[in-house]
Amino acid sequence: MCTSCLSEGLNRREFISKTVKASGIFAMAGGVSSSMGYDIVNDENQFSVFSGPLPTIKKEPARVLVTFLYPPFDAVYGKQFRHRFDWFTYPGNQFEYEKQRELFSSKIRSIADELGVQVEYSPTVIYQEAEVSEFIKKSRAKKPDAVLVVNFWNDFSGWSLQIARESAPAAIVYEPVGVKHQLPLPGLMNTKGIYYVSSVENWDEIERGMLAVRAKKMLAQSRLLRITPQEEEQMMRGNEKFLNTDIVSIRAEEFNDLFDSIKPDNKLVSEAMKIKDEAQKVTGVEDHYFIEAMRSHYAVNKIMEEYGADAITIHCLRLLHRKPCLSFAINNGNLIPCGCENHLDPTLTQMMGRWLWERAGFMHNPGYDTSDNLHFGSHCTCAIKLKGPQGPDQEYHIRPFTHQSPATAALDVQWTPGEPVMLVRYYGDDNKISCWTGKVNRSPGYPPTGGCATRVLVELDKVDNVCDTYPGPHPILFWGNRSDARRMKAFSKMYGLELEGNI
Repeated sequence: MCTSCLSEGLNRREFISKTVKASGIFAMAGGVSSSMGYDIVNDENQFSVFSGPLPTIKKEPARVLVTFLYPPFDAVYGKQFRHRFDWFTYPGNQFEYEKQRELFSSKIRSIADELGVQVEYSPTVIYQEAEVSEFIKKSRAKKPDAVLVVNFWNDFSGWSLQIARESAPAAIVYEPVGVKHQLPLPGLMNTKGIYYVSSVENWDEIERGMLAVRAKKMLAQSRLLRITPQEEEQMMRGNEKFLNTDIVSIRAEEFNDLFDSIKPDNKLVSEAMKIKDEAQKVTGVEDHYFIEAMRSHYAVNKIMEEYGADAITIHCLRLLHRKPCLSFAINNGNLIPCGCENHLDPTLTQMMGRWLWERAGFMHNPGYDTSDNLHFGSHCTCAIKLKGPQGPDQEYHIRPFTHQSPATAALDVQWTPGEPVMLVRYYGDDNKISCWTGKVNRSPGYPPTGGCATRVLVELDKVDNVCDTYPGPHPILFWGNRSDARRMKAFSKMYGLELEGNI
């Protein structure tokens, strides 16, 4: 439980907007390997030389304009508005338009406030063609991040589509069931940039759309710091081509020097030993390496502070005693995305998850039990708070980093059998997202399995051959069910990403 936040009486919005603070030992604030064949940057990203350090990027909330489409009751009966058949079309004259508008407005406001999204309502409802053009003109001038169109009139679906296409970079269009007669407009369902919802008081769908807008906005105002191999000579900076995330690359030498400058004082040693004491089991890790792990944690947080970074990924395999496995596990549990091996797209996936689900993502190497059709994930940076900073701790053991000497500390987190999970991976070069839902089978022992410090077997939903789901190196496993996974569906739909998977 994040006692530092709850003790201040923070709601979810305040918690998300607040810098994640220390709360117990696992909430302390304190370059892709060329041998693996990963690209340092996507080919289409534009990077240039820079000099640091850098200030933190100021974050502005996402802004959404909301409008309602329907003719007021009095306008219909007063003949200011005429239906071609001189009657009430769907949803009919007992729909209580104004009450429905008040209900939707209240729910939308509540959702937006909870997420920290700013909403602005159109002062009047739209039911004339000239009003459609006027709304589009005003919206373009205000430059919102998205529009939310709520349509209560059968014949106005075309206007909903026009507003969604022309008013903002992305749109949510909601039509209650019973408003639209016959099939929804294909343009509403199939146009990139539009998240179309036809449902019955489905506030979750509106929240999914709002979460997608917030995630895109925040990712474009975030900075990912990359610690590249020692032999890289220049500091580089640029923006990821789709998410527009600021990406800064610096040399490992700078991290190493910072680590070496941190001397173990009583506070650092005490924090290191608390990690050991709170583990359910410790196997083969000397006290010295707990202290080295805490020095690395201090160095990670310090270098992120110096470069105003919201996330970090490090070319970590050759750092020897400086490896940040424990630090990454701590930070990931507190919504500070930390990715292994300087691998760009998976770390960006973790950053997406931070804003879509507000949970840690477990970057891992995939493996496959072809006999029982199970996905196998193993790596060394799994968080113990899989359900968010305010959620419960998973049981964890501590064992050595499994691939090489020295025997630095890494967490062996025990996943709970039967709990829902999502397997996610972003592909920046292909404008694609992979998202599969499933459930935890178990965390197998080591041995009989090989792999890395944390290991988990996952049963994916409705998959005949688990190998067909292969999302490439370093997919991300999040705690979450199918309802949660539909947030990624909304994100993909609103921002033109191809979505593959079982949702």
